[in-house]
Amino acid sequence: MSFVNTFDNQTNCPTPLMQKFKGLLQPISDKELEKLAHLSSSITRQHFGYTMRLFAPLYLSNECINNCTYCGFSRSNQILRVTLKKEQVVAEAVHLHSLGFRSLLLVAGEHPKFVSDGYLEECIKEIRNLIPSIALEVGPMETPEYERMVIAGCESLVVYQETYDRDTYNQLHTSGPKKNFNWRLECPERAYEGGFRKIGIGALFGLSEWKTEALALASHLAYLQRNCWKANYTVSFPRIRPAAGGFNPGHNLTDKDFLQLIFAFRI
Repeated sequence: MSFVNTFDNQTNCPTPLMQKFKGLLQPISDKELEKLAHLSSSITRQHFGYTMRLFAPLYLSNECINNCTYCGFSRSNQILRVTLKKEQVVAEAVHLHSLGFRSLLLVAGEHPKFVSDGYLEECIKEIRNLIPSIALEVGPMETPEYERMVIAGCESLVVYQETYDRDTYNQLHTSGPKKNFNWRLECPERAYEGGFRKIGIGALFGLSEWKTEALALASHLAYLQRNCWKANYTVSFPRIRPAAGGFNPGHNLTDKDFLQLIFAFRI
């Protein structure tokens, strides 16, 4: 059993939690939004106080074997492709460490060579004594491959479904392994089985209607918290921005809607 098995029927029997969440996404006035902001802030302060954890992304490579119409890294885009050598990765980590960062997110396009030749593992091993918190945002892997990353010293995984709308997903991902919707949807569960205990999920807002996207994302989070309960989860709400390829998003998440989305998830 995985989230894929229940995903298509998730709206048939909404839980009380999902019904509450859906209610928080209904159109509201500016005054009502301000009330949500105060409630959201009080919950955040209760759990985290006034602390804020910062991380820095470290881009390892923009090589990618996927064609995604909205992404600047897309294989068909005629851009300069660069993959850092391990000594360059270390130099970048040393610089970020000097700026005060102790948490890094290693980012790369999806290419099998990053896993097959041990590149990612070596990068992690090279910086783990300098950077205590290392996370990955790369192409989905098999469970044994995730086990290798954890053993190497990686503690967190970030993977965004991009969009939870199957039709939109199929239209936007035209070739490459990323075209497999279910394979990506099951990625957090494989990472959990591989030993990751900090997992980040999210959707790229602007690819599909934002409220439908938010409900699917919330349902995914609830499933993971219920079935993969030993892990801690983060949720991200990136908005689509201009990139190489000239993609124009068909949906807009306004600043007001963006705030309401964040408040709803916190509450």
